[in-house]
Amino acid sequence: MNTNLEANLKRPKAPSKLKHYLTALIILLLLWGSAVKTDATLGELIKGAPNMLDLLREMFPPKWSYFDNIVDAMLETIRMALIGTTLGAILAVPVALLCASNLSRSAWIYQPVRFLLNLVRTIPDLLLAAIFVAIFGLGPLPGIFALSIFSFGLIAKLTYESLETIDQGPLEAMTSVGANSIHKIIFAVIPQIQAHFASYVLYTFEINVRAAAVLGLVGAGGIGHYYEVTLGFLEYDKTCMIILFTLAVVLLIDYMSTKLREKLI
Repeated sequence: MNTNLEANLKRPKAPSKLKHYLTALIILLLLWGSAVKTDATLGELIKGAPNMLDLLREMFPPKWSYFDNIVDAMLETIRMALIGTTLGAILAVPVALLCASNLSRSAWIYQPVRFLLNLVRTIPDLLLAAIFVAIFGLGPLPGIFALSIFSFGLIAKLTYESLETIDQGPLEAMTSVGANSIHKIIFAVIPQIQAHFASYVLYTFEINVRAAAVLGLVGAGGIGHYYEVTLGFLEYDKTCMIILFTLAVVLLIDYMSTKLREKLI
């Protein structure tokens, strides 16, 4: 009798599934409430399905002869993304160092810088492009500035979070031999973070190619201008050609970025 009692006492109880059920219930309620408030119902989807099919019929087959018209604009889009990513990455380095709490020990330094970084990241790239178009006029320059600020916010955020996870051993060793802050960064911080930083820059470049293709809708140059023109004139076969060309470029850049990451990491 005692043996059975001891066995029952030692036997662990199965964890309660109430938490999982409540979580699933809350998620379902949030989805249902969001669908109701936005009128995103299944009936609306079924009602709009014939219109979507009509649009797809008008898009195919794509107008292949339109390819020659958009090559230069696509090259401009890639240049915008390349310059914007590079400028943003350069600006992100000092800001990421200031944001990392293990490098900037004082909260009076890293908290205000983080606040400013979060403020920059809240502004959508389309809004930035529209603002710079109002300042500088139409063309690729507003798009480059918009992508630079977007890249700066994204790369700085990812980099300072990685900086806070680095091994403190090399920093302590550099401190023990009397190294200054610059030497610590060069010899103890950069070797640990450089592969991750390169990966973040490549990832941001991929995003910027997609984003630059849309910025032309507000007059910021690139392939987006042709999206606006073809959609405005209901030339959906030309729009389809632009989409396929953009897809091919994005896939090529994604493949090249993946290979570069494999070499770096």
